[in-house]
Amino acid sequence: MSSSLDEQARTRLPIGAQLLRRKPIGLTLAQAEATSDGRSLHRSFGVLQLTMISVGATLGTGILVVLGETVPEAGPAIWISFVIAGVAALLSAFSYAEMAGLVPVAGSSYSYTYATMGEGLAWVCGWCLVLEYAVSVAAVAVGAGQYVNETLDSFGLSLPEAVANPPGAGGVVNVPAALVVLLATALLARGARESARVNTIIAVLKIAILVFFCAVAFTAFKAGNFAPLAPMGAAGVSAAASTVFFSYIGFDAASTAGEEARDPKRDLPRSILLSMIIVTVLYVAVAVAAIGAREWHWFDGREAPLVQIMREITGASWVAFIFAVTSVLAIFSVVLTVLFGQIRILLSMSRDGLVPRVFGVISPQTATPVRSTRIVGGVVAVTAGLIPLGELADATSIGTLFAFALVNVAVIYLRVRNPKLPRAFTVPLYPLLPAAGALICLYLMANLSSSTWIVFGVWMAVGIAVYLGYGRRHSRLATLDQATYERHLEDDLDPDHPLREGDTPR
Repeated sequence: MSSSLDEQARTRLPIGAQLLRRKPIGLTLAQAEATSDGRSLHRSFGVLQLTMISVGATLGTGILVVLGETVPEAGPAIWISFVIAGVAALLSAFSYAEMAGLVPVAGSSYSYTYATMGEGLAWVCGWCLVLEYAVSVAAVAVGAGQYVNETLDSFGLSLPEAVANPPGAGGVVNVPAALVVLLATALLARGARESARVNTIIAVLKIAILVFFCAVAFTAFKAGNFAPLAPMGAAGVSAAASTVFFSYIGFDAASTAGEEARDPKRDLPRSILLSMIIVTVLYVAVAVAAIGAREWHWFDGREAPLVQIMREITGASWVAFIFAVTSVLAIFSVVLTVLFGQIRILLSMSRDGLVPRVFGVISPQTATPVRSTRIVGGVVAVTAGLIPLGELADATSIGTLFAFALVNVAVIYLRVRNPKLPRAFTVPLYPLLPAAGALICLYLMANLSSSTWIVFGVWMAVGIAVYLGYGRRHSRLATLDQATYERHLEDDLDPDHPLREGDTPR
């Protein structure tokens, strides 16, 4: 082991050259077929499973409560805010679709950045994704206690405060939050196919309950509730759009399953865009149905307004029970799919040597990274059960937006440098759409709170220390001799190279 490290030290590149060294796409695809222990992930996902992974990660509990926060800002025009936010997210979704077809591996935006902008920005992107995925999973899971109590309330029961909330929020440990993460971890450890099957069922249930809400709400529809359409003006509509934008985060989850898709070049772009269409249509339909059922003033300060609308229209207490159960399932689905993405990104980073090898070990029994799943699941479960996340959860937004911006830039870079590469999907109206996508992400980042930027800065400082202390010394790409490295780069420029023909090798 020590001799290996000594050899790496002797061949270490100057730090400037190492930070800018790009990982050739052909090399990325070849390494994806076998990890360091000689095993690979099992290709079992079709368009349906991939689409439901993105829908499962995106369609969470937010839509059940977000209207109470945003309708007072936008008024009846809240549905326009959802359209604006959906279009903004779609710009990045187009870029993800193109890159997912070109680099169909588990690393998502981390791998796309490595192939275009070098190891330095790839590490920053991967480190951002670690923050985004891990903290967002814990943040979503923290809400489990509240919704479990709402479910139990239908039977006149409730959890004691000590086990329903973390320390600092009136409790000792948030048992439901920890259990949700541990259950998702156990399911992921069993195998990707089983996890995808459960997620698909839950995602369909989430879609069904929102369609059911629309059907009931439209029975009390009043067109007069939409006048005046925008009482707070365009500024109010824009402010609400910035808030609801984060309800779309998660559509990129399918791109982390690039090595488990049966036909990744064809199915990944389709699933990413299809999930965006499904989520956007649902959000707009729910917003229109809700405003049609109640005047916009009614939403001010309301918690879970959809549940209240259903209860008032139907007069049935079972409605609250159904929505509470659906919310618990929604939490589980988001935890399952986002945890899945986190583990796959760490797999790619481990394969490159930037994080320890344990995160890249594939189990021969389940064809999944079981060790990594247990480690990540355990850490997230402890975080969700014991730490009141508060504003720390907002830091996930800045990491997500930064990753989105890098993917948009990656599309432009590869179009300029490798225009002849066969692309299963191409962003329309290039370069306008990817440029607009990157600028919108940077604009939204600039409008985040100062506390969010402070957390982000601290996290980046820790990341730099980890890279200099571990990643730089263990980077596999840095140990390639210059001649071999240049040969891989030349292969990327050849559209007829074997790795560019057809699908990823199986």
